Amino acid sequence: SVQEFMTFTSQLIAERSAPGSRASVKEQEYLCHVYVRSDGLAGVVIADNEYPQRVCFTLLDKVLDEFSRQVSKMDWPSGSPATISYSALDGYLSKYQVQTPPG
Repeated sequence: SVQEFMTFTSQLIAERSAPGSRASVKEQEYLCHVYVRSDGLAGVVIADNEYPQRVCFTLLDKVLDEFSRQVSKMDWPSGSPATISYSALDGYLSKYQVQTPPG
């Protein structure tokens, strides 16, 4: 499924990225933008080739900063969507979603 592809790809890219690094990796028809902070917290945005790279990294900065303020660092290694509530993500995704013009 698409969800499984995105989860697997995100984990793999984040694990292979050095702390304090940003990278964009092409995977199939997508670009996967990863930011691993120096404290080890990582985020990945999977977008099509048309979506601006700068915007992806701005989104990652904001989401990771807010997440790190709301969720205890002790919960990061073992956390999952089932155990960590981070409701702000949906708002960020809606705000940064680019609608493709029809036609």
